[in-house]
Amino acid sequence: MEEARRVLARLERIETLDRERALPGALLDEVRALLAEAEAWARAERTVPDATLDAVAQCREKLGNSKRTLLA
Repeated sequence: MEEARRVLARLERIETLDRERALPGALLDEVRALLAEAEAWARAERTVPDATLDAVAQCREKLGNSKRTLLA
């Protein structure tokens, strides 16, 4: 349950940064943190399909390999 709270709090921070027109790099940092927290939540649930965990891993790989922001 704590993992879910972290994800929701992170989403709120991202929404606030977006409303405040934060720099894309700041938003991308939050999205990366969100991804890690979502993965932790998925693993804690233990009933998550492998396909979900694979999708998270693919997102992590794409974000890790990106030299530019997704928002630009």
